[in-house]
Amino acid sequence: MKIYFAGSIRGGRDDREIYFSIIKELGKYGTVLTEHIGAIDLDAAGERGMTDMQIFERDMAWVRESDVVVAEVTTASLGVGYELGQAQAMGKPVICLYRKMEGKLLSAMFTGNSYMQIFQYMNLEDAAKIVADRKELR
Repeated sequence: MKIYFAGSIRGGRDDREIYFSIIKELGKYGTVLTEHIGAIDLDAAGERGMTDMQIFERDMAWVRESDVVVAEVTTASLGVGYELGQAQAMGKPVICLYRKMEGKLLSAMFTGNSYMQIFQYMNLEDAAKIVADRKELR
């Protein structure tokens, strides 16, 4: 099982520790192609040593290679939205994890799209249970 995990980089890195924990949990079910998303030292400037084109081409190859795409979508990110749209176009299962927070609403492009499986969670234990219950990760 190859899992593509998507989370905000240039849109903000406030949730990087949450990403790290979710990636660790996903690792129980397969290979997470994008483990670097949870790296504590990866900041909003993004990856150094690669051009934007190299990052785009690599990430799109990983989306194509993946069996399922899991995204933490609490922090809005144009890149994550693009990846999820591409995953949908490729027919990949898409699982979105969202922490409801006061003053933040999830985009209607997600909530209005019946293809996206959106699961609300409050803490990492909730997120782990959601992941464990997904048949797409078997």
